[in-house]
Amino acid sequence: MKKSLILILALVMSVSMLLAGCGEKKDETKTPDTGDTTNTEDNKTEDKDDTKTDGPLKVVLLINGNLGDKSFFDSSKAGMDLIQQKYGDKVETETIEMTYDETKWEPALQDVSDKDYDIIIVGTYQMAEYLEDIAVDHKDKKYIIFDSAVNYEEYDLDNVYSIEYKQNEGSFLAGVLASRVTTSDMEGANEEKKIGFIGGMENNVINDFLVGYIQGAQYADPDTKVAISYIGDFSDVAKAKEMSLAQFKQGGVDIGFNVAGQAGLGQIDAALEAGKYVIGVDSDQAALFADEKEKSDLILTSVLKRVDQSLLRAIDMHMEGTLPYGSAESLGFKEKAIDIVDTNTNVSAEIMEELAEIEQKIVNGEIEVKTAFKMTQDELTELRDSVK
Repeated sequence: MKKSLILILALVMSVSMLLAGCGEKKDETKTPDTGDTTNTEDNKTEDKDDTKTDGPLKVVLLINGNLGDKSFFDSSKAGMDLIQQKYGDKVETETIEMTYDETKWEPALQDVSDKDYDIIIVGTYQMAEYLEDIAVDHKDKKYIIFDSAVNYEEYDLDNVYSIEYKQNEGSFLAGVLASRVTTSDMEGANEEKKIGFIGGMENNVINDFLVGYIQGAQYADPDTKVAISYIGDFSDVAKAKEMSLAQFKQGGVDIGFNVAGQAGLGQIDAALEAGKYVIGVDSDQAALFADEKEKSDLILTSVLKRVDQSLLRAIDMHMEGTLPYGSAESLGFKEKAIDIVDTNTNVSAEIMEELAEIEQKIVNGEIEVKTAFKMTQDELTELRDSVK
């Protein structure tokens, strides 16, 4: 009887152990959420893939002005178009016009920073302070500012990339061209060796254009004089026209350089009225006025600040993982961020060949172009006074 009982107990224990063993094996292969019994390593891979973000890169451009300036802001929008054309459905681009109302700029930047954009682009020194305040609180966003730089020493801005331009290089060539025109026998040229400059506002960027322009003009002819006016903003077309007419009709100027965004269109109107010449800026302004041939013919060249190409370059580098966020870069002829138009047939081939040679000398370092960014106010004033 005892032997029988022992055998029965042994049999029960064996069955229990067998069932327990089967239960443990089943738990090892079970996926807790689904009860799936497929390979657990495969499940880990699938889970990892499910967490990937496969949506397009969302890029927004905030314009602190309006499109249609045929200059600076139109060039930035052209950059967004180039990005969209190149990357297709890998990106989503949007451009927001904030107008020239400064009270709208900071709220607009705050608003897009709170949304699901990946890269937020702004331009000009007027946006730098707002960006410094907002970018530090949105470390999950990337920011690009063009035509200015944020203060990396004072603020923790390792998510901001700044693009500055060597506009002084392009305006050096503009100065050479203007000097050649004012001493030529072209129909609109007079006997005075005097050229004009209309700036939007007096700041380092505009003055950097001016410094290169003066240096280039005097490189061509040391006796060249420059009439200089500042409008006070970048939108007052009427005031720009008034100032330009004063330079053309009373000041002895026969060719002017407008560095004033949308306001600079007033200089083109003035040149048409006075029968004089213009050097455009930021975009190929002669091409933009192709349907108004009388104006187009008077725009002998344009100094191109290739905002479009520099924005495309920045997104290319972002895609490659090489964009140096947390720092500023200064781009010029070498990086194709500055250029000059050579398509106006009213300019002789000899002058354009000279400009091409000078550009190469600048790239090679044979000619060092001065910059307003390294000048004191006294030095800048002295330079302006020297060409009156």
